[in-house]
Amino acid sequence: QVQLVEFGGGLVQAGGSLRLSCAASGRTGSTYAMGWFRQAPGKEREFVADINWSGGRTYYADSVKGRFTISRDNANVTVYLQMNSLNVEDTAVYYCAAALTDRRYRYWGQGTQVTVSS
Repeated sequence: QVQLVEFGGGLVQAGGSLRLSCAASGRTGSTYAMGWFRQAPGKEREFVADINWSGGRTYYADSVKGRFTISRDNANVTVYLQMNSLNVEDTAVYYCAAALTDRRYRYWGQGTQVTVSS
């Protein structure tokens, strides 16, 4: 089992920045990737970004490319999401997720609210 705890959500004005953190514990030695997803009110959960844990390769949703950056701290098994140039459409609950050797996101954090005001 893997436990995930997110930090860093909040309220920010459009054009501003926030940094989310997610600390993993438990069976983290088998981590294949970690990522961020989000769910806005009335919408389905969507992929935001993820990072391969060994090689560091990153992937982003088109909607956040060039604005968001995902990074990792292998030693502390922590993943970050730096969010710049935020807009109202980025308002959502952001979830951290972990995939182990089966490469499926089975482990989820509790979510952290990000609200962008106009």
